[in-house]
Amino acid sequence: MLSSELAELAGVTVRTLRHYHQIGLLPEPPRSAGGYRRYDVGDLVRLLRITRLTALGVPLSVLPSVLDDPAATEALLDDLDRQAAAEIERLNARRADIAALRSSGTPPDLPPELSVLRSGPEAGVPEEMARHEHEQLILLGHLLDTDGPTGLALLLDEVDRKMLERLEPLTARFYALGSDTPDEEVAALIDAWVTELEPLSARLASSSAPDSKVSALLDELNKQALKPVQHRVMRRILHRLEHEQRSAGTGQD
Repeated sequence: MLSSELAELAGVTVRTLRHYHQIGLLPEPPRSAGGYRRYDVGDLVRLLRITRLTALGVPLSVLPSVLDDPAATEALLDDLDRQAAAEIERLNARRADIAALRSSGTPPDLPPELSVLRSGPEAGVPEEMARHEHEQLILLGHLLDTDGPTGLALLLDEVDRKMLERLEPLTARFYALGSDTPDEEVAALIDAWVTELEPLSARLASSSAPDSKVSALLDELNKQALKPVQHRVMRRILHRLEHEQRSAGTGQD
């Protein structure tokens, strides 16, 4: 039979046949006087074995030893079973994430557990600031989790609904900041933010200190999205919190 006939019988393409020849998986048959490859039923059987094993997930690089050594079958099945179990576990975890996203209404690009930190619709956050918060949470969640899962866990454990409710008016005042905002209002807002965030900051300080690039990347994101006065206020809040952490660590007042 010709290449096209063999490929059709085995349910593969002629291009796949050529690839199997190139890697030595399927021996090339003799050619006819007209230069065409002529296959027999033995070639079909070997090709069917190959397609069956690849459907089970056997890598092409492993196939030669499996095809030519029946004793390798048991170890192969054990390995395939472990791979299938791991894949099932991964897919179940993905389904659980999808279910959590649906139940919480969290956007799919944000971990469900971080949804509690988003400003609710009732907070009246401007659309561009809501987008900025969203990007902050994506970056913060990734960087804290990369630095150490305990950092993210501590952050979430410390946050409760009452704390978020207290932060809503402060958030509205922050987004209302402009170049004409009086200095007294700016200073009062910084004081209020530090007061509310200090317990959370102290809790996080007990975990391992994040890499300096975490702060640098968050600051870069804030600079891109915030007004200059908002960016300055954000920096001063973080500076105050870091100073209080250092003072608490050294026992200074």
